Amino acid sequence: MQRAALLEAARTLLSEGGTEALTFPALAERTGLARSSVYEYFRSRAAVVEELCAVDFPVWAAEVEAAMERADGSEAKIEAYVRRQLALVGDRRHRAVVAISAGELDAGAREKIRAAHGGLIAMVVAALATLGHEQPRLSAVLLQGVVDAAVRRIELGAAEDPERITEAAVAMALRGVRG
Repeated sequence: MQRAALLEAARTLLSEGGTEALTFPALAERTGLARSSVYEYFRSRAAVVEELCAVDFPVWAAEVEAAMERADGSEAKIEAYVRRQLALVGDRRHRAVVAISAGELDAGAREKIRAAHGGLIAMVVAALATLGHEQPRLSAVLLQGVVDAAVRRIELGAAEDPERITEAAVAMALRGVRG
């Protein structure tokens, strides 16, 4: 029960202030626990972020996969892949995934997160293969690069409206996958 409350508090802190806001004193204050109690559950900030990713990333990925399954045709699946990821940018679960700093996580944690991200990329490989891409995995990685750039742009609060960023990313992705 306390662990769930700590994770929820971490999501809120990340959503409100990014990784700098995620501190053990702030977690203790948000949950009403003593700071020393927080250390009973997590050894470091990186451990909190790692667990958030382990809990939240599968839910996020399932939402992307469900959006793709509802789409008809390969191009529609690719569009759903891009749109759903960008729609999730404002979701507090997504903040934990974005908040990961390679410098804060140990090699094992980074590898787990890389593998989870690879699962997300694998979702779009079949659609790209159907469209005739000779190297669908490479194309999927590059497509994810477009999504990642759009995510960063939205996260930074760019001058463009998030909807315009999404439309530009979708257009670029679809033009790119058509070859």
